[in-house]
Amino acid sequence: MRRRSSILICLAIILMAQEASADFTAFLGANQSPSTRRVRGVALSISLLFVGFEFEYSDTVEDTSTNAPSLRSGMFNIQLQTPSTGGLQFYGTVGGGLYQERLMDHRKTNIGTNAGGGIKLAIVGPIGVRIDYRVFKLNGSPVHTNPQRFYVGLNLPF
Repeated sequence: MRRRSSILICLAIILMAQEASADFTAFLGANQSPSTRRVRGVALSISLLFVGFEFEYSDTVEDTSTNAPSLRSGMFNIQLQTPSTGGLQFYGTVGGGLYQERLMDHRKTNIGTNAGGGIKLAIVGPIGVRIDYRVFKLNGSPVHTNPQRFYVGLNLPF
């Protein structure tokens, strides 16, 4: 009886399984704390129906005139997302990883976390646009502990 139940559960899981998808995003945007500076980066996401996993690398330029440090981060995130409907997919994300902050002679490398959300929009064929907002919490003794970032990126599923 136990074996039959195990087989039925395995069959149900296989029949309910959704095809995994992946996408790549190259983005440009603005880090808005403490002053607005250019940020660029890439993100690679792998997702099932409602849950996704992402690695994201970003690089913000330094602005010494406003005491705004450069910020490089590599974050691993979990995404909760809606199914894609009519070319729209909303998501929320949370995760953590490493960052490096530099301002003139100051250099700090430590761990940080981030949370945010956004939308993926299908434009033409497989090509889409991703719009994203994130808030970071940088541990250690960075110049700025909670930078915020907004970006728009070209999104390519594969």
